[in-house]
Amino acid sequence: MEILRTDGLTKIYGKGENEVVALNNVNFKIDKGEFVAIVGASGSGKSTLLHLLGGVDKPTKGTVYVDGKDIYKLDDDALSIFRRRQVGLIYQFYNLIPILNVVENITLPLDLDNRKVPSETLEELLKVLGLSNRRNHLPNELSGGQQQRVSIGRALITKPAIVLADEPTGNLDTKASEEIVMLLKKANKEYKQTIIMITHNMEIAKVADRIIKLEDGKIVEEK
Repeated sequence: MEILRTDGLTKIYGKGENEVVALNNVNFKIDKGEFVAIVGASGSGKSTLLHLLGGVDKPTKGTVYVDGKDIYKLDDDALSIFRRRQVGLIYQFYNLIPILNVVENITLPLDLDNRKVPSETLEELLKVLGLSNRRNHLPNELSGGQQQRVSIGRALITKPAIVLADEPTGNLDTKASEEIVMLLKKANKEYKQTIIMITHNMEIAKVADRIIKLEDGKIVEEK
């Protein structure tokens, strides 16, 4: 069952001599519960694509459909709600709130949406993430790998349509990187969570069901 589709997705920055085509007529679809890795060299358009899929930026041309809805036909308020409820974001540098503890950072999307925190879901997440004994710790009291686990919990707590992971292991050592990738795989297999992960590391990309390679803003390979 299709959960996401792009149609002629194009993003151009600047004009005239300064024009840069970051994405050029990108078309693909992703099924619900699929784990897809998007790979490519720096400047290939990976991050631009991720921002467009998550409703963070708007395309010059083309469309993104999530759950059958054209997200760029939503007004600003509706698009904001879409991002908060339907998209889980995992960043390379964690983006945790330094004055909030582990539980508060994980439940932040629900708190901002004035939604009740499901205690069973929270406790299960803390256990799966290996953070049950760190629940009251602040970010500066955690290792890099633990902070990334918190950001994964924050992305999963809303049970979003898609999780977008932007180089989630880029700031971690080898051991922590392997642990984070396995956690994402576990979320994909056990919770049927749809995950789209950007990475430049082909070994990490191999854990995905499918790999899409970008080059100069175009899809050049799928495998």
